[in-house]
Amino acid sequence: MGTNSVTATKTIRIAMNGITGRMGYRQHLLRSILPIRDAGGFTLADGTRVQVEPILVGRNEAKIRELAELHKVSEWSTDLDAVINDPTVDVVFDASMTSLRAATLKKAMRAGKHIFTEKPTAETLEEAIELARIGKEAGVTAGVVHDKLYLPGLVKLRRLVDEGFFGRILSIRGEFGYWVFEGDIQAAQRPSWNYRKEDGGGMTTDMFCHWNYVLEGIIGKVKSVNAKTATHIPARWDEQGKEYKATADDASYGIFELETPGGDEVIGQINSSWAVRVYRDELVEFQIDGTHGSAVAGLNKCVAQQRAHTPKPVWNPDLPVTESFRSQWLEVPANADLDNGFKLQWEEFLRDVVAGREHRFGLLSAARGVQLAELGLQSNDERRTIDIPEIVL
Repeated sequence: MGTNSVTATKTIRIAMNGITGRMGYRQHLLRSILPIRDAGGFTLADGTRVQVEPILVGRNEAKIRELAELHKVSEWSTDLDAVINDPTVDVVFDASMTSLRAATLKKAMRAGKHIFTEKPTAETLEEAIELARIGKEAGVTAGVVHDKLYLPGLVKLRRLVDEGFFGRILSIRGEFGYWVFEGDIQAAQRPSWNYRKEDGGGMTTDMFCHWNYVLEGIIGKVKSVNAKTATHIPARWDEQGKEYKATADDASYGIFELETPGGDEVIGQINSSWAVRVYRDELVEFQIDGTHGSAVAGLNKCVAQQRAHTPKPVWNPDLPVTESFRSQWLEVPANADLDNGFKLQWEEFLRDVVAGREHRFGLLSAARGVQLAELGLQSNDERRTIDIPEIVL
């Protein structure tokens, strides 16, 4: 890590693998690292200025070169191993295919690199736990993207929990998804590998690792899972216009038993689907109901209803509804300037790298996400509720 004692700056060199993909490019490069770079970095509490220097890494030389030229990034490479073994590289970031991720992260940590990675971190729980062990032994700072907890809507929702707004929390419900076109007439919005189980695709594999950290971060420990998966669209068309069989689930409906830090039991329910049309304010929404109040949060907005302001609806199917239920909720203010969630977590992670400390969302948290996805799929196969054991390194 470069240090300039005169100007009190530190430059962190970040190898960014897989940034030609949608998430890697848009959220991590375009909306996180480049804005940090172009702002001249950020300042630590002691006045030190931390600057970032991205190195673009990918398998497609033409795409990587084009992105490097477009965004004035001086270094790029198609040789991932060489970049990992470059002694001047401080951090290796991975947003490549799930099936390739574990091998990349192992090499990086064994080479003494700090890592920041998308999830799931591995295709199996055994491998995810192995990554956590390697990270601990290597003594590197390891961070896993938990972007949703940094989103304004969920920041507000968590604040309501911390303030005791809900009283005793009873339940949390989530709705996520949108219609992903099959690819025959209109191009699909997601890559075809997402729908092939053999390539690491599937809704449960993709999203249960998110739901684990969201539930942990807002409510508490996930104690059990009962899931039903489906492949609603059996055939899709890939990037070359060729029809293929969808072998992975494109929807997953889960029920979770949770426990708050205070020991209260909470029921969670999350529907996730790439075969649903959106009739809600945002692509993902969570509702918490408690004895003293309720709240609904999306990516940005959060509305709440206190017990004292809760109306008393009466069920009467013979009369049309005259109440405007949505108007009975009040918007929760941000009361702070909430930046892009990916960028905020990048800055927090980089502060931890400079300080030489653990990141709060590390490889063990990621392993619990992989565990929840595995047990969700097992629950579907065995048609039963499965308790979630504690992971011990």
